[in-house]
Amino acid sequence: MPIQPIDVLYTATATAENGRDGRVASDDGKLDVVVNPPKEMGGNGAGTNPEQLFAAGFSACFQSALGVVARREKVDITGSRVTAKVGIGRNGEGGFGLTVELAVSIPGVDEAAARGLVEKAHQVCPYSNATRGNIEVRLTVI
Repeated sequence: MPIQPIDVLYTATATAENGRDGRVASDDGKLDVVVNPPKEMGGNGAGTNPEQLFAAGFSACFQSALGVVARREKVDITGSRVTAKVGIGRNGEGGFGLTVELAVSIPGVDEAAARGLVEKAHQVCPYSNATRGNIEVRLTVI
């Protein structure tokens, strides 16, 4: 699939020092966090990690995409929540890969309609578009 050009509206900039066992900070100072590997990967787990940051970004972005779709379809999604679970593991080719599960709750919307909104949000969300065809992303309506 060819890369689609976009009209960039905003660019986020962050710099990492010492990789997974160091610090990550944004150029505007709004984000400045210690990162450490989780205990499951041999680290001390004292700080956050790239997978948690990715899960936070994906869940927030997907929630916004869900809002865009709901407004278009005039559906009230008040109280909805998106939880992203990001897994990391060996990919069998000497490297590592990610998996994502997006668990979406939309109270007051029947399951079939909720699934439709989630599928449409998956087409709108920039994180979904960036990961499509690269990593497994499972969508779950809870």
